[in-house]
Amino acid sequence: MQSVIQQAAQMVRQAAHVVALTGAGISTPSGIPDFRSADSGLWRHVDPLEVASIWAFCNCPAAFYDWIRPLVQRLSVAEPNAAHRALAELEAHGCLEAVITQNVDSLHQRAGSRRVFEIHGHARSATCLRCGQAAAADLLWPIVLRGALPPPCAHCGGLVKPDVVLFGEPLPYEALSQAQQAALACDVMLVVGTSLEVMPAADLPLLARRRGARLILVNRASTPYDAAMDVIIRADVVPALSQLARAVID
Repeated sequence: MQSVIQQAAQMVRQAAHVVALTGAGISTPSGIPDFRSADSGLWRHVDPLEVASIWAFCNCPAAFYDWIRPLVQRLSVAEPNAAHRALAELEAHGCLEAVITQNVDSLHQRAGSRRVFEIHGHARSATCLRCGQAAAADLLWPIVLRGALPPPCAHCGGLVKPDVVLFGEPLPYEALSQAQQAALACDVMLVVGTSLEVMPAADLPLLARRRGARLILVNRASTPYDAAMDVIIRADVVPALSQLARAVID
């Protein structure tokens, strides 16, 4: 692993504009399960379209909250791990421009990252589907954890949905636009802890590559786009990113 880390570190040091794309694999060491692992993935016992699509949410919000309750419990106690902190440290030293993340857990921000584009939304707020009134989710999640349903919108009585992107919903326009612009502008992209199976996030490395960027993959499992990568670090993200950051900064 050391030789490929040194190769990746040299690419980062020589680059003028580096961005990172992260997926669920960067947060699993913090105790947050991913979606597709056969033994622990969030989809292993349910059809995601039946519990985590916008039409399922509107038809039966109770099923959605029953499904997401264990995840919310994990989110409430999760802390950033060394991989999150490594990316924040690279940014602090001017070696990383931004993080594009598919995660909704806010662990990048809590680790110290400042420029984070959350293309799948986040769990910090909720919005009424009828009137668009937004509110912090601080009151919503404790109610969910008690096994109850959140109350309707105080302004119009409409259904309130957390600001995480469900199947069938468009991605947040501003975050996606910023992510695409970052991909187009970078000359190196770090692809970390993602299966690259969900569009349009999976297309961002290819978008960067089409503009001449070099790609570094840090992931334990193979992806459909391994052949497009310039360097592959097939290792756990925590030691791999920690060592990469040290090799770049020291």
